Amino acid sequence: MKVTAFISVISIFIGVAGIPLVWGDSDKHEKWQEYSRRSTGVALLDNPVYQQECGDCHMAYPPGLLPVSSWSRIMSGLEDHFGDNAELDKNTHTEISEFLTKHSSDKSDYRRSRRFTVVSDSGDAGMRITGTPYFLHEHDEIPPKLVEGNKEVNSFSNCNACHRYAEQASFREQDILIPGFGRWDD
Repeated sequence: MKVTAFISVISIFIGVAGIPLVWGDSDKHEKWQEYSRRSTGVALLDNPVYQQECGDCHMAYPPGLLPVSSWSRIMSGLEDHFGDNAELDKNTHTEISEFLTKHSSDKSDYRRSRRFTVVSDSGDAGMRITGTPYFLHEHDEIPPKLVEGNKEVNSFSNCNACHRYAEQASFREQDILIPGFGRWDD
C-alpha cells in the first residue's frame, strides 16, 4: 500500500514538474501535440485533389483508416462506388490512388492507423472502414439506435457526426458527442 502511494506521489510530481517544460516551450508543445496525435489519431494529410474529389460527397476519410489492399479495391471500382458512379479521369485517379497507397494504415507509424491494418479472420481487408475488426471493436458497445436510428447520424460511416474532430484526423474518445445523446464514454 505504501509503495502504491509513493508511486502515485512521484507520478504526480513528475507530471506537474513536466508541465512547464512541455507548455513553456512552443517547440516542445508542438512535439507533445504530435506525440498525442500519433497515439490517439491518424495522420492529418492535405491533398487538395483528394479533398475536392472525395470530400464533395462524403468526409474525405484519412488514408490511415484502411490498408493499401482496401484502398486499391475501392479505387479500382469507382464506377460503382457504394452505389454511386465516382469515376475519375486517369490523372486524377492516379494521383488519388498514389496518395491513398502512400499513406494507408499499413504504411503509417500512427498507432491507431496500425490497428486498422488488422484484417478480418477470413483475411479480407474489406472496403469499408466500418467493417474492419478495429472499428467493430471500438464501436461494439454503442447501441444502433444512437447511430442508425439517429437522424443526425444515420450511419456509422458518418464519422464526423459524433467524432467532433474527425476531419482533423482525431478520434479521441473524450471528443465524442453523439447528437441527441451527448458525450460517449465506454
